[in-house]
Amino acid sequence: MLDKPDIEDAVIVAAVRDAIGLDVAQVVFLPLGADFDTAVYKLVAADGAAYFLKLRRGNFDEIAAAIPWYLQTQGIAAVMAPIPATSGQLWTGLDGFRLILYPFVEGHDGIGVELSNRQWRELGAALKAVHASRLPPDLARRTPRETYSPHWRGILRAALARSEASAYDDPAAARLAALLRAKRSEIEQFVERAERLAVPLRRHPRKFVLCHTDIHAANVLLGANDSLFIVDWDNPLLAPKEHDLMFMDGSNDEGMWHNPREDLFYEGYGQTEVDPVALAYYQVERVVEDIAVTCEMVFSGTEAGDLRTGDREQGVQYVVNRFVQ
Repeated sequence: MLDKPDIEDAVIVAAVRDAIGLDVAQVVFLPLGADFDTAVYKLVAADGAAYFLKLRRGNFDEIAAAIPWYLQTQGIAAVMAPIPATSGQLWTGLDGFRLILYPFVEGHDGIGVELSNRQWRELGAALKAVHASRLPPDLARRTPRETYSPHWRGILRAALARSEASAYDDPAAARLAALLRAKRSEIEQFVERAERLAVPLRRHPRKFVLCHTDIHAANVLLGANDSLFIVDWDNPLLAPKEHDLMFMDGSNDEGMWHNPREDLFYEGYGQTEVDPVALAYYQVERVVEDIAVTCEMVFSGTEAGDLRTGDREQGVQYVVNRFVQ
């Protein structure tokens, strides 16, 4: 979220003190990320220690906090887990948001800095450990399972129709509608390809493992001494491993790494057979989802009077960049 939520810093300070017992001396909003429903802050405590605060609005499932917490307790140190409240709960409510606190990592994400050879291997080993993990029955029961749903494909089809039928005064919405009209044929091919690939995956189920589902360069933090942390566990899913491995495929733009070192990654992950159908499905479905999420935010937000101009413009630019060769 690029636009700061309408929440006073003092309210955040009080909420953190009441829930976690932390005396916060400074609150700094960080205009970061492509998640339009998540705001992040750096908090500095009275003793000088730094923390990372996430405010998540909209749909929230507590497994987004519970799963990384469990994985870290199982010894997967690269998983960034939340700091529990004094009650033991991993999040607390605040003015329509969920407040989740994490340690603050001084460093960079995988977009700004190339991973070292050691970090690529560590990322592979960490993701393998996640995929090999066995959730406790209660947590496994609450974790969504892949269904190859047409949800985002339906939203994108509706957005294409809306772009043809509606006119927008809002600059971001008008720009997005024009882009959808210009790229309609290509976008429809994405949707149709995703639907075709989903058919054999439904008919012949693959093995499901625990997946992060969004392990691109921005969600890997690089700290001191070659340390590495996997963050943003907002949408964990039981799914074929290719849901995560598609991000490491250097032959496809959906890898979302500037220069993925597949050789080093798989040295850490270990030998595995990658299903080409599942890989292709997740690559094209990701394109569909990214465009659909932006359409939903820009068009629906405009109609609702949403004033998050920075977020809307950023979302449209992401879609523009999708089609830049």
